[in-house]
Amino acid sequence: MKLDELLGEYAELELKLADPAVHADQNKARTLGKRYAQLTPIVSTYRELEAVRDDLAAARELAHEDAGFAAEATELEARVSPLEERLRHLLVPRDPNDDKDTIMEIKAGEGGEESALFAGDLLRMYLRYAERAGWKTEIIDAQHSDLGGYKDVTVAVKGKGSDGVWSHLKFEGGVHRVQRVPVTESQGRIHTSAAGVLVYPEAEEVEVQIDPNDLRIDVFRSSGPGGQSVNTTDSAVRITHAPTGVVVSCQNEKSQLQNKESAMRILRARLLAIAQEEADAAASADRKSQVRTVDRSERVRTYNYPENRISDHRVGFKAYNLDQVLDGDLSAVIQALTDAEMAEKLAAHS
Repeated sequence: MKLDELLGEYAELELKLADPAVHADQNKARTLGKRYAQLTPIVSTYRELEAVRDDLAAARELAHEDAGFAAEATELEARVSPLEERLRHLLVPRDPNDDKDTIMEIKAGEGGEESALFAGDLLRMYLRYAERAGWKTEIIDAQHSDLGGYKDVTVAVKGKGSDGVWSHLKFEGGVHRVQRVPVTESQGRIHTSAAGVLVYPEAEEVEVQIDPNDLRIDVFRSSGPGGQSVNTTDSAVRITHAPTGVVVSCQNEKSQLQNKESAMRILRARLLAIAQEEADAAASADRKSQVRTVDRSERVRTYNYPENRISDHRVGFKAYNLDQVLDGDLSAVIQALTDAEMAEKLAAHS
């Protein structure tokens, strides 16, 4: 959408939001308010840029009569380029999911118990990152391993206010490789194992229509590490979506109803991702990095313990603060990925 169209849309939104009748429908008011908030930085930057340009033109004209205005013109001129660049960035089309909350699945892969322990390390890393950001987290489902790791764990991450969790965590999808001496290694040799991370924007019920007739719902008993029974009732739930073949199971909650609700949350998120991939070729390209099989050769990031090094292979990022990263300080690597995405978008729209 062109700048003049966005300015026109912003003016219309201001009029609508000033109408008390609009606020009688809370959902409509919320939708309009969200769009208004998205456009505000663009309009504010545009207005600031126009004001600086006007002041610059006036200062240049007055500099012919008063040399004091020449210095002011120089200062104003220095502000034009950064404002133009900021506006250019703001006009790049946003990922429509950037404001959404997120569901993450972390799965152990090659490496047996060591991989499951690493999956647990990744979970703690994301939980601490979310805590630093002031986000709320909820373990939806978890399958523990014998040594305290995770064979498979699903966590929901919810932002506050206008925080866009997806805009930060969408790059985490893919295979994460670890190089370290496992606790199960008696010879002190460094091993390589991997865990997979899948990331989905959380879907609202209205965004994904699911026909109950398309679902096959099975119940079974929950089990803990080593197959130990967690309870004696059939509270675990497995949902199969026949049209797509997507299968989701949850056993974390004590009641069948709670597990079914959790499974439906994950199912909606997966179906939304599938629908977007089919509808949007760009979204499909973005998700090619979210490898469905946990194969070490398909890695997006490596965590090297002996060198305290983290490497993201997609953007060539490398840092020697792995201990801090595992404690939730992911800001630098996520910023590198965000910058790379912005550079690609700018190149595509230049």
